[in-house]
Amino acid sequence: MMRRYSAIQQILFLAGCTRRAATLVTQGVFLGAVAVSALMLPAAAAQNMPSVITPDSGAGSRDNASALTPAGSVIAAPAIRLASFGQEVPSVESQKFADWVVHSADNGKLPFMIIDKVNARVFVFDAQGQLRGAAAALLGLAVGDVAVPGLGTRKLSSIRPEERVTQAGRFVASLDRDIHGEELLWVDYDSALSLHRVVKGQPKDRRAERLASPSPLDNRISFGCINVPVHFYEKVVSPSFTGTNGIVYILPETRSAREVFGSYDVQDPSRSQASGPSGEARAR
Repeated sequence: MMRRYSAIQQILFLAGCTRRAATLVTQGVFLGAVAVSALMLPAAAAQNMPSVITPDSGAGSRDNASALTPAGSVIAAPAIRLASFGQEVPSVESQKFADWVVHSADNGKLPFMIIDKVNARVFVFDAQGQLRGAAAALLGLAVGDVAVPGLGTRKLSSIRPEERVTQAGRFVASLDRDIHGEELLWVDYDSALSLHRVVKGQPKDRRAERLASPSPLDNRISFGCINVPVHFYEKVVSPSFTGTNGIVYILPETRSAREVFGSYDVQDPSRSQASGPSGEARAR
């Protein structure tokens, strides 16, 4: 039997359905908003994360790839071993050459000496390339880098001025005594080339004055041997070579160091290392 409702009851019933419908609509809108928010939050979070440069993350990583590990820690560039001149100010050529000796270990763990003929200067280093001392030097009267064959067997009086050359090259040197019992450093026995205390020579030579002069232009006076101050020989040269051989490098003045020794500029990033000293330099 169909129930009959009054007009008031029908109005109230319709109002209740409307409220429930409104509630359902409201809940649906809320749930939809929550779902949309859930999808948008990860994207927003990603935009706020700090950027990280990796070795393969594009142009910005090229400068960092060699300096950073995958973990991001800095890698220090390997140090280049160089010679140390202390407070001494050498010529550019002497500095570069000493750096090469240390970098290439050409001295073979022996003390070494560099004779800069152009600047009439002698530098003595320990086996690690630390300067032990430097001084002026007297050198052969003539400009040149090659000794006259057989010069070591001739009398001094027979050696002409143009033959009085201090030859360039790499020499294995050692202390010895001359015929008068005086200690000297034999550089090349065959050509009678040695380094020793300055000798008086002829009064007109003024050897002591030449050594004391600030200019290297008046230091060419000997028959080819290297003369150094007495104090320098006794306090630096002799102790450095006592009980051991050493390497003496005499830099050229008519050719380049690379031609004679096969040396290179250690600090030149584009350098092409030579295979080693020339046969001429190695043989002496």
